[in-house]
Amino acid sequence: MKRIALFLITNIAVMVVLSITLSILGVNRFLTANGLNMGSLLVFSMIVGFTGSIISLLLSKTMAKWSTGARVIDAPATPDEQWLVSAIKHLAEKAGVGMPEVAIYEGGPNAFATGAFRDSSLVAVSTGLLESMTRDEVEAVLGHEIGHVANGDMVTLALIQGVVNTFVIFLARVVGYIVDKTVFRTERGVGMGFYITVFVCEILFGILASLIVAWFSRQREFRADAASAGLLGSPRPMVSALRRLGGLEGGALPQALQAFGIAEGESRFMSLFASHPPIPERIAALENQRP
Repeated sequence: MKRIALFLITNIAVMVVLSITLSILGVNRFLTANGLNMGSLLVFSMIVGFTGSIISLLLSKTMAKWSTGARVIDAPATPDEQWLVSAIKHLAEKAGVGMPEVAIYEGGPNAFATGAFRDSSLVAVSTGLLESMTRDEVEAVLGHEIGHVANGDMVTLALIQGVVNTFVIFLARVVGYIVDKTVFRTERGVGMGFYITVFVCEILFGILASLIVAWFSRQREFRADAASAGLLGSPRPMVSALRRLGGLEGGALPQALQAFGIAEGESRFMSLFASHPPIPERIAALENQRP
């Protein structure tokens, strides 16, 4: 229920912002009597393409807390919470980023980092992760998440998503216009052929675009693993954490947060669409770093 509500609220926000922005700039009139105005279409595509990803980025911490039920630790109440906050503070200082908000949520073994800014992020770990791993392994996972923050992965992923969205929207309308004129023979304006083709092309191009986003996401997981090894001074704790994670039933994150987690959870797509590389590949990459 929370996931559905989150989806609806985010999309309403996007639609409101889009409506206001496009009305003010007047760039929603890319269809003219002489055909497509490519300049207006490109601007329209960029605004639509980047608005959703930027809004999601700015709301990422709020969305994460809401969708996972994460409880932010304002004042550590137990020795475990004190250790968790202290460990994240130490890693953040070592990585040169601001102290993140620290949160715990109920669920299977997983963790994630999110936030629009390096000095104002959120690192959350599940109760399942804390219960199933040693402190050295948990610290390695925390180093991985701090690595995401230090590398600016959330911002970069949002920008890449905005770029691919722009191309999807732009190309879908160009193809739609061509098909409408050549196949459906619409003489004035555009007909249903344009809208049907745009709808189909956005789905097909969106699938292709998701391959690019997924590939980048997998690369940044390797970089975050390496960052953890660097922060802890050895890849061994991260290797141990991944091996343990490989033998556990991962805790599924909401779809919007899967790319920010330490593991994908139960739902696995084809390897080309996966946001995380296979654990054996991540372990092999870390072992190649051994001194």
